[in-house]
Amino acid sequence: MGEATPHLLARQRQAVIREWLQRDGRVVAAELSANFGVSDDTVRRDLRELAASGECRRVYGGALPFAPDGGSFKNRQDQDKSRKLLLGRAIASTFEPGSTIFIDAGSTNLAVAEALPSGLGLTIVTNTPAIACTLAERSGTTVVMLGGRFDGRSGACLGAQTLREAERIRPSVLVLGACGIDAEAGITTHDLEEADLKASLASRAETIAVAATNDKIGTAASFVVAALDRRLRLFVEPDCDAAALTPFEAQGLRVLRAEEAASETSIARRRTGAPVSQGALR
Repeated sequence: MGEATPHLLARQRQAVIREWLQRDGRVVAAELSANFGVSDDTVRRDLRELAASGECRRVYGGALPFAPDGGSFKNRQDQDKSRKLLLGRAIASTFEPGSTIFIDAGSTNLAVAEALPSGLGLTIVTNTPAIACTLAERSGTTVVMLGGRFDGRSGACLGAQTLREAERIRPSVLVLGACGIDAEAGITTHDLEEADLKASLASRAETIAVAATNDKIGTAASFVVAALDRRLRLFVEPDCDAAALTPFEAQGLRVLRAEEAASETSIARRRTGAPVSQGALR
């Protein structure tokens, strides 16, 4: 964090906090208090005001940058499409034949569906009509679509009926959409109903795969989905800052850069003739 900057007005302190959040990726309340020469209550008030304006997400002991909100599912489909396709191919290449996969809502997860090969005998469960339609004619793939209230913004079915149907599913792999992911704050999302569904599925999945574009790493949204655990496989972009990944790796979590994941899979296929890599998601 920066040098001591005492005697600043609230708006000046908050401007400095914004700068430090952007530079360091998080702020610690105790350090802010010491740097500004103000009470813990004053710092908490500053963070509350920044959080209320959507400029940070308060977490225990400090704050994180607020997770990006790209708008509706329709709008997000065209944002950073090439980056999402790379992540989608990386995850899709790791599925074992015959697995039951739940593909959660999200524009990056749609790229996973688009990249799925034919003939693996997969059962794909989803609450997203666009994903179901993408796979409708994929040979050797069984598609199960959850019902419920369709939410246009997320592009997915949500609510009580969807949650009830999801409670009957224990997926081999959950491809989980995340608005923000942080080593301490865990996996978070902007919508409460989405958080409920994601959390229910995550509690029963054998493996959880999350594809995170660079802007989501080290950020948090308003609603917690799940803490991080050893079931998580985090897929990131090839140019993701190594320092941003250190907190995840320190917890023993597996982090795969998209190109590396694709490379591992193609090598294993050439060696064994198998359709998936030795490090496949189980």
